[in-house]
Amino acid sequence: MTPARRRKITLLVFTFSILSIAAALVLYALRQNISLFYTPSQVVTGEAPQKHNIRIGGMVEKGSIIRSKTGLDVEFKITDFDKTITVVYTGILPDLFRDEQGVVAEGQLIDSQHFRASQVLAKHDANYMPPEVKIALAKKVRS
Repeated sequence: MTPARRRKITLLVFTFSILSIAAALVLYALRQNISLFYTPSQVVTGEAPQKHNIRIGGMVEKGSIIRSKTGLDVEFKITDFDKTITVVYTGILPDLFRDEQGVVAEGQLIDSQHFRASQVLAKHDANYMPPEVKIALAKKVRS
């Protein structure tokens, strides 16, 4: 093998190694920040991970909103018309948050029946529902 060819192969291997390391770091960083979407039925049956940020979507169950008298603590239930999960949230809820409205809560599971939300998103007009929630609810209604 000539020295020029050896140099080219060494440079090629070095470049490939650097690109592989960079791709691995990007994938690792993305994996840490991805929030997967689950329905209450999937959470109750154990399909959702316990120690990762996830999103749970569905409808706020009628009469389930319990507000703390002393602070910003709120407890409510999200349903997909099959299973229900209790959500605990501390913070200011969106103005459009109310009973029987589509909602997506982001946070972590406490257990298979309780979820601690770090963020709550409510639909923004009368015709909008998050696509994931719309698909999941449509599947439940059909079955």
